[in-house]
Amino acid sequence: MTGILYRCLRITWCSLLNTGVRCWLAMLAEAIIRKTCRELDIKIIDMSVSSDHIHIFIQYPPKYSVSFIAKRLKGRNSRILRQEFPELKKWCEKSLWAPSCYHGSVGHGWEVVENYIAGQDRKS
Repeated sequence: MTGILYRCLRITWCSLLNTGVRCWLAMLAEAIIRKTCRELDIKIIDMSVSSDHIHIFIQYPPKYSVSFIAKRLKGRNSRILRQEFPELKKWCEKSLWAPSCYHGSVGHGWEVVENYIAGQDRKS
């Protein structure tokens, strides 16, 4: 039996906007992330988009590096949102997101990560 062994990853990144991401902007950011993941054959297990950061728990094919995934999700999101809403460029010239992010692989203990991300929704 042959098949692709998907890897699991949790990524978190923060907004550069001083006031955080507005509710309507967060909903659009989530839609862009979901579309990008579909195009890359990345399965979103769980996601929380709050006013100042994003948590995403994914399953991805091994052909992608972690840095490629983070760069694609953050970069595409920032570019599209700043094209659609030029006023965002006044608040953050080069990017909507902070240049760094946290990423950690997940083996066993999925429920711990899912519970943590679900808890972020309640805090937002």
